[in-house]
Amino acid sequence: MDPFKKRQLGRTSVMLPQFGFGGAGLGNLFDDIKETTADDTLAAAWDEGVRYYDTSPWYGRGLSEHRFGRALFGKPREDFIISTKVGRLFSAPKDIDAFCASERDWHLGLPFEHRHDYTYEGVMRSYEDSLQRLRLNRIDLLIIHDLDSLVLGSERLVDAHLNQLATGGMAALQDLKAAGKIKAIGAGVNQTGTISKFLDVLDLDFFLVALPYTLAEQPVLDSEFPLCEKRGVGIIIGAVYASGILATGAVPGAKINYREPTADEADRIRRIEAVCRSFDTPLPAAALQYTLHHPSVTSIIPGAIEPSQVRKNIAFFRHETPAELWGELKKQGLLRADAPTP
Repeated sequence: MDPFKKRQLGRTSVMLPQFGFGGAGLGNLFDDIKETTADDTLAAAWDEGVRYYDTSPWYGRGLSEHRFGRALFGKPREDFIISTKVGRLFSAPKDIDAFCASERDWHLGLPFEHRHDYTYEGVMRSYEDSLQRLRLNRIDLLIIHDLDSLVLGSERLVDAHLNQLATGGMAALQDLKAAGKIKAIGAGVNQTGTISKFLDVLDLDFFLVALPYTLAEQPVLDSEFPLCEKRGVGIIIGAVYASGILATGAVPGAKINYREPTADEADRIRRIEAVCRSFDTPLPAAALQYTLHHPSVTSIIPGAIEPSQVRKNIAFFRHETPAELWGELKKQGLLRADAPTP
C-alpha cells in the first residue's frame, strides 16, 4: 500500500494522504519526551514524506501544538495539511503549587488550567490560540474535541455542551469555513453513539474516530458508519493501534482503549496475532492496513515518539498483506463477517 496516495475526505475538496501523523504522544501522553527527541521524530516524519499532521490543544496542554509548530515553521504552507481541535480553553493557574500537586488529567503537560467551552467566542479563541502555538495563520481541518461522556463524565454535561455548540460554536466553525480559514469541520469520536448523536444536530464534514473502529473491535459498523456513508461524511482513524496493544501484542503493560485489557481481550489479540503470523504479516501491519479498507475511511494517523517508530509505521503500512488473512480472521470469528476487506 502507498502511504501517501491521496483520498477525498467525504464530500469536501480536501485530499488527504492515506497515512498521517497523530500528535497525542508528542504531548507526553504516556512518557516525558525530550524536546530534542520530539524534534527528531517530526523531522524524520517530514523526511519520510509525511505531509498530514494532527494535533490538539489538549495534548500536553499546548505542548504538542508547540512542538508541531516548531517542526513545521518555515516549511512551504501548501506542502502540508494540519488539523487541530476545539473545545477547551487554557489559562495560567492562580495557585501554581496547588495545581502542580493536584491530580491532573495530563500530568506531563504544560502547567495550564483548562475549561470546556463550545460557545461561539470559545471556538474563536481556541482557533486563534492554536494559530499562535502552531506558528501558522490558518488551519486546514478543525475538530470538535472530546464531547462525550467518557471525558465529561455524564450525559447531562454532554447534552449541555452539545447545545452550547449547536447554538454558538457551530456557527463559529461555519464562519471560519466560509471565510476560508479552515477547509473542513469534524468531530472526534471515542465511543459508540456519538456519531449519530452529532449528526442529529450538526452538519459535519468528517469524524476522527479514535477507538471504536480498529482491528480489535468494530461496533460502529452496526449503524454509525452506514450513516456516514449515506450522508457522505468522511472518516479519519486515530488510535489505530487501540492505544497500544495492536502495536505490541498482548504483552505485560499493553493498553487497549487506554486501559488494561481483560483476560478475554488479551486472548483475542493473541489469537489475531497468531493468524497474522501464519500469513507472515506483523500484527501492526494488519492493524494499520485494516481500517483503510472501509470506503468512508480517508486516512489513518498513528503516532510516534521517536524517529524509529515513524519509519517502522511506514514500513508496516507498505507490507504486502495477503488478502486471505482477512478471510481467516473472519472464519475464526476474530473479525466481523461484514467488515470491509479485500
